[in-house]
Parts: sequence; C-alpha cells; structure tokens
Amino acid sequence: MTPERDLIVMWHKFDYIENNKIKQIQSHLVVEGKDQVHTAMSKTVGLPLGVTAKLLMEDKIKVTGVQVPTIKKIYEPVLDELSRHGLQFFERDTSAK
Repeated sequence: MTPERDLIVMWHKFDYIENNKIKQIQSHLVVEGKDQVHTAMSKTVGLPLGVTAKLLMEDKIKVTGVQVPTIKKIYEPVLDELSRHGLQFFERDTSAK
C-alpha cells in the first residue's frame, strides 16, 4: 500500500489592465508536508502567522490597528521571510503577446 501524500497546491490567476492592454499573471505554490507534525497545512497556516508576529516584534512591520494583509508594508516583508523558510510563490506573466 502506498502511503498518503500530504500536499497543498495553490494557484492564482490575476487579470488586470495596464496601458490599455489586458494582462495576466499566474502564481503557484506547492508545499509538501514532512510528517504528521510538520504538515503542509501547518506550514501554510502557522508559519505565516508566526513570521508576521516575529516581524511585528522586531518592528519590521510598522502598521498599527487592525489591518488587511494586502498592503505592501505587510505582505512584502512576510513573503520575503517565508521564502527563507521554503514557502515561495512562483509567478509568470501569461499575457498574450
């Protein structure tokens, strides 16, 4: 019997307009769990939360109050730190040329 594989795959497609042209970017993330403790879910949920808390305590994120993490002052340092832990989105331009 083959053991189950602990795997998370995320894929995003962003359509936008730039200089009156329709553009598209696709982004993906693949994370595999190591064992029953270090699961793919714990990596993709717990690690971003822990990294964000660490960056706040180190005063590397300088926002106050309740914030949505879609502002650059939050997501850029978090994504940078996550990439050091092996969690990285890969992005490609899929716009028609």
